[in-house]
Amino acid sequence: PRSVSHEALMHRFIDRVINEGDYSVLTDLLHPDYVYRAPGQELHGVEAIRAVLEAYRSALPDLHIGVDDLVAAGDRVAIAFTLTGTHAGTLMGVEATGKRVKVNGTLFSRLEGGRIVEEWEVIDQLSLLAQLGVVSLPG
Repeated sequence: PRSVSHEALMHRFIDRVINEGDYSVLTDLLHPDYVYRAPGQELHGVEAIRAVLEAYRSALPDLHIGVDDLVAAGDRVAIAFTLTGTHAGTLMGVEATGKRVKVNGTLFSRLEGGRIVEEWEVIDQLSLLAQLGVVSLPG
């Protein structure tokens, strides 16, 4: 029996870790065998994801994830989210522009033993790069 609902665990992860930058709770929330997958990227372990999260927070100091929708079933949680922030540091090789960004994404998580063990994330990187002025979109 789990002590906290999967929904509550995911909200705690987003609120404390992503939005507040409190990485001290990562070991409580992530399974020791944690794997993160995104297009072209696969990370293993708490320290690997911590480094990525710290890099994003450095680039977007006011980084915020707003949960638009969350569905939990069995050991899985699906989240649609909106990421916002001000580009104040290097992000994906792009020097700070000072621009505000707003992009959509999805996060699909699998939980085991009351912790997140596996995640798949897709963020609209094309829109992000367009908002930073790196690429231009037709239309």
